[in-house]
Amino acid sequence: MTQNRNPTENDEAVPPRVNGRLTIFLGVVAIALAGTFAWLARPTEPAQLASQVPIFPTSPLTDFERIALGNRPSAIRTANVQIIDFDRDGLNDILVCDTARNAVILYRQTPAGKFEERVLADGLKCPAHATVVDIDGDGDLDIVVAVLGSIFPSDELIGKVVLLENDGGHFTPHVILDDVRRVADVQAGDLNGDGRIDLAVAVFGYARGEVLWLENRGKIAGQWHFTDHQLLDRPGVIHVPIGDFNGDGKLDIAAVASQDEEEVWTFENLGAGHFKPRRIYASPNYDVGSAGLIACDLDKDGKLDLLLPQGDNLEDPYAWPQPYHGCVWLQNKGNWNFEAKPITKFGGTYGAAVGDIDGDGNLDVVLVSLANDWNDPRHPSLIWLQNDGHQNFKPWKIDSLPIGLITVACGDLNKDGRADIVAGSLTLPPLTENRMEHVSVWLSKGAKR
Repeated sequence: MTQNRNPTENDEAVPPRVNGRLTIFLGVVAIALAGTFAWLARPTEPAQLASQVPIFPTSPLTDFERIALGNRPSAIRTANVQIIDFDRDGLNDILVCDTARNAVILYRQTPAGKFEERVLADGLKCPAHATVVDIDGDGDLDIVVAVLGSIFPSDELIGKVVLLENDGGHFTPHVILDDVRRVADVQAGDLNGDGRIDLAVAVFGYARGEVLWLENRGKIAGQWHFTDHQLLDRPGVIHVPIGDFNGDGKLDIAAVASQDEEEVWTFENLGAGHFKPRRIYASPNYDVGSAGLIACDLDKDGKLDLLLPQGDNLEDPYAWPQPYHGCVWLQNKGNWNFEAKPITKFGGTYGAAVGDIDGDGNLDVVLVSLANDWNDPRHPSLIWLQNDGHQNFKPWKIDSLPIGLITVACGDLNKDGRADIVAGSLTLPPLTENRMEHVSVWLSKGAKR
């Protein structure tokens, strides 16, 4: 655990930050958290929805069975859900970051299709995202956790990155980064080509934040050593997906910053730990509410794209869906050119996931809404966008319950060749809501009969 700040040699390529209207992160991302929380000046009156926010029909192509996992807790604050075969038994499991229980929880799927709950680690103050990786190369899966420290806005040095080292099924916590502001995301990959797994970190903070990469120096006398390097100085960094965005064989980093401006950045890996920053997207609407960033090859052309859900508007008591909320596809056209294409409008969009929902071989998109007009059941909390194979997307309603969904993941849980869906809700005190669930599963049943 070190705090040796070594800014990239390309820092001069980053333009100075222009002060804009601040939003505030809820502290939970995509979580998808992992997710964000904003606090802007309250508008004089809520938006009128009747003709501005679309209503989606239900698709005749798919049917779903909804299942709630675990006992319904009194406090529902799910930050992130993932679908992963954690125990490597051939069945996908569900990994959850729960900021009410301050825990990382595994719902292990049994051969009978049931889910057994196991707390892998607790005592983590507001875990926002967990990344599963064999960081020590010993053949078992470890977990790296982004720890916010507070779900509420703060610029205190309360964020952490915690490595849960797998020791025969027991997870030993190691704090590998602290004395930073709230950490919303951490992703893993060999970023400098030395054969060790490094980390990219999204420090959300509040009015101050940053993007870091942590250089893995190895484990010495039982202690992990990482050196952190700053790539970007921006508040409100939510997600930092890692991938080879230019096809040169080296892992690059992307990031979404949601506070002063609504921006997406990429950091080209030049080798030997050096990165070149580029701003590839900036919204002219400072209130659009960026809520996450997902790396995926949506058009299957071999180039890694980005999905940008937009709809964080928890800045006022109305938490109202807006006509500009929805999802933007940043299509990778090559040579670091990303074309922004809005693919749907959806009030309060807070999380996105990609999977083949209807089994036709095309990648569809699933979106969840955290803040919507829940008094009108026509406004769904969960929709999917059907991809016709030419990246034309038709939105369909999946469900209106539970409400307040902040994180979503896709994966095949029942081994039928179609993507199933997992999502989690979030609410904050003093609010209570009996239409929320900690974690919900939608099993795809194919065409309706």
